[in-house]
Amino acid sequence: MNKLFDKITTQYSNHLPFVAYRKPNEKNVAAFFMSDSVLNFVSDFKEKGFVFAPFNSDEKAILFPEEKALTFSEAVILAPCNLMSEAFNAHTSSKDKHLQIVKKAIDRINAGDLQKVVISREEVVHVSDFELLEVYKKLLSTYKNAFVYVWFHPKVGLWFGATPETLLNLEGTSFKTMSLAGTQIYKENQTAIWRSKELEEQQLVTNFIENQLEEIATNLEIDKTETVRAGNLLHLRTKVSGDLESSSNLEKLIRALHPTPAVCGLPRENAKKFIFENENYNRSFYTGFLGELNLKKAAGNKKSSALFVNLRCMKIENNTASIFVGGGITKDSNAEKEWEETVSKAKTMKRVL
Repeated sequence: MNKLFDKITTQYSNHLPFVAYRKPNEKNVAAFFMSDSVLNFVSDFKEKGFVFAPFNSDEKAILFPEEKALTFSEAVILAPCNLMSEAFNAHTSSKDKHLQIVKKAIDRINAGDLQKVVISREEVVHVSDFELLEVYKKLLSTYKNAFVYVWFHPKVGLWFGATPETLLNLEGTSFKTMSLAGTQIYKENQTAIWRSKELEEQQLVTNFIENQLEEIATNLEIDKTETVRAGNLLHLRTKVSGDLESSSNLEKLIRALHPTPAVCGLPRENAKKFIFENENYNRSFYTGFLGELNLKKAAGNKKSSALFVNLRCMKIENNTASIFVGGGITKDSNAEKEWEETVSKAKTMKRVL
């Protein structure tokens, strides 16, 4: 078990790029260790390796190429860990700004040129005695049904995440994706009751995915919406599956889906413009996507890609953690409740610091 963690420690202390990750509900942690700090980028999504892509789809995605990496996979079983019991408080100025932007978004939606827009914020927390492995082990032991990762490049930074959302899984020409929206706090022994606001928000995301895939996919199947747990939160999830048409490819599929209304809004271009003009910070890789790109699977020798939306994540720099959180705004949104939702989401990362 120690080999993987030892390698992570050595790689980080030598300022060399790496990623270690565990897929939802799996025991194995896989890793890519790079031998130099060259920045490689994806050009057409036919490359093989690990991709780390920003929210802004006009910007380049970073690639750890498989042929240049030492790849590693090891089963990791961790004991339960002690988590922070007290949450850090967000600054009042941060709350005021967030409420203002949410209210502006609701006004724009009521004016008619937006159906939904996702408003996010960055919360900066001071971190004393930061230990990379300790934080990563806490994430692994706490969020077993999430995609849990630590990613580092000396020219880009250090990122952690425990995301509940799949962007897509593609094996050969068969793909699976999901719409994920709506949030409430998990309460033991209580059945989740969803308001019309969350149900409508979820349906908007599902409809968008269906419309985007109609021209590039066949055999589309949309499952019933279900409630799923992610750490201390509950979400609505609808699974979607299908096959790519012969004229389609992975790049077309990614461009069709990313960014989804679950992280951006509807109509997509209007929502993206509103976000860039009003959020007042750079999301960078938050609400982008990351994961395996065109790796060969033993079964049938098919190429397989497993990509996840970069939610519940943070960047560590100079003893500070930038934690990124957001929520979907619709005509029925309440600004104060939207703020509280981001506070709940921020706890995912705060608990492990």
